[in-house]
Amino acid sequence: MTTPYQASPLPSNEPGRLPQSLLHLAVLGLLCIGLTACSGKNERETRSGVDELYKYGTRSLNNGNYSNSIQYLEALEARYPFSNKAKQAQLDLIYAYYRNGDDAQAIDSAIQFERENPTHPRVDYALYMRGLAQFSPQHNTLLKVFRVDLAKRPPVEARESFSSFAQLVRRYPDSVYAEDARQRMIFLRNRLAAHELVVADYYMRRGAWAAALNRARYVVENYDGSPGVAQALDMMSQAYGKLGMRDLSTDTRGVLEENYPDRKFKKYGDARAKPFFFF
Repeated sequence: MTTPYQASPLPSNEPGRLPQSLLHLAVLGLLCIGLTACSGKNERETRSGVDELYKYGTRSLNNGNYSNSIQYLEALEARYPFSNKAKQAQLDLIYAYYRNGDDAQAIDSAIQFERENPTHPRVDYALYMRGLAQFSPQHNTLLKVFRVDLAKRPPVEARESFSSFAQLVRRYPDSVYAEDARQRMIFLRNRLAAHELVVADYYMRRGAWAAALNRARYVVENYDGSPGVAQALDMMSQAYGKLGMRDLSTDTRGVLEENYPDRKFKKYGDARAKPFFFF
């Protein structure tokens, strides 16, 4: 008679011992509890560390201690780059660098923020601060003390500042910073026009009529409304005449006299002038 098949019985446990499966579950549960507790503790410590650094950083910033504020905010950004306050700390750092006189660092930080956060609601602020930091050299105290004519200096920062403010006005026309940016753009446009006229004058005094004409025409075409347009038109008229383009010279003179009837301008001759130096 064939014996019916029976499954082999599970091995019996020794008295007083839990089954291996239950023991594994118990150990796993204890590990989970421990990890949860550690995670909660670490999260609390992280939040506490972020809050402390941000508190001291903003307090120093509000008190005008910008170098101290920079240390706290840089530490926050380095230790907790993914925290909620890290983005605000980056914006505060831009301002702290700017007020601390570190324009280059402020510009770099603003550019980095814009690049990493293209859709952030405070990009307009980053653009504005970038423009301000680039604008700073236009009001350098030493330049005022030594009465340096800004028009004779290469306007690299002025062009960059104008570009930053122009981006702000174009992309965020309703920003709270837009109106101030527009006012600064007027100043910068006049500054850029003045430099072009300094260069045009240099060419005019040396008889380089074509080069002078190009510079003066650039002012008329790109800086309409600036105080330098009248002088640019006069240079164009004289340069056209020296180049034998009488009709263009007469037409340009007519535009000049119609719009600026009382203005008097210097006459340029054929003689070579004394050397002219840029600062």
